[in-house]
Amino acid sequence: MSELSGLHRLDDLLAAAGLAKSSYYYALAHPKGPTRPELWDKAREVFGRTANGCGHRQIAMCLRAEEGVVIADKTVLKMMHEIGISCGIRRETDYHRYNSYRGVVGRTFENVLGRDFSADGPWQKLGTDVTEFRQPWGKAYLAPAYDFGSKEFHAWSVSLHPDLAQQEEMLAILLPKVPAGAHPVMQSDMGWQYQHDTYVRALEGAGIVQSMSRKGNCLDNGATEQVFGHIKDEFFRDQVWPDYESFKRDLDAYLVHWNTRRRQVKLKGLTPEEFRNQSLGLVA
Repeated sequence: MSELSGLHRLDDLLAAAGLAKSSYYYALAHPKGPTRPELWDKAREVFGRTANGCGHRQIAMCLRAEEGVVIADKTVLKMMHEIGISCGIRRETDYHRYNSYRGVVGRTFENVLGRDFSADGPWQKLGTDVTEFRQPWGKAYLAPAYDFGSKEFHAWSVSLHPDLAQQEEMLAILLPKVPAGAHPVMQSDMGWQYQHDTYVRALEGAGIVQSMSRKGNCLDNGATEQVFGHIKDEFFRDQVWPDYESFKRDLDAYLVHWNTRRRQVKLKGLTPEEFRNQSLGLVA
């Protein structure tokens, strides 16, 4: 308004803006300062933990948990605008989805979960799938076991080939971690690898109940698909790696970051590791 005061009468400008003269002069005498400048460096550090940054809720949770400050999500959003950092809004992308369906080639299972992915603790409901990453040097594939309750990746395999060997590598990491007495449900699509006798027998031996999406119903495994979207937004989007080895190293590091440092709103600001330890009565 001060820029227009030389062109128009101040009283006219204030009337057009519906602003009292006292409010105008108070604002001139008390210019707004930066929002929580003592936290700017920490906010930048949290934002820089992933290649494509993170949103204001993630930064707010980290500030509260790691710095012990009291700060609202909207205050962090305002602070980010002042700093000049922002996380791109999630959008439809041209990410390529790997499709492993080859018809009924082994054993299939009912959709036990029925799209109910809610769980109040770890090792109740798990999800798995294979997602594809394209790079100039070729394709890489991620096959994880994701816990819907703790939001944690209990195991994963990164490979150049979406074959049975990849699933066996993932299971070799996962199965020894299953707590005694636990019988989690593992949700997957009807991909050939999940119908394979080797895979089926391995889950049966560990007391894991298989549940499969219906043919052509990707929403039946929507929780796993959603987490793949987060990975590709935060880690993968617009990034190029010189070779497979460096890609695998960075993806492994990102998934460790997800488990140990990425805080979750649905876990009330805890990391997946903190939530699991708290749920199982372990010392973090």
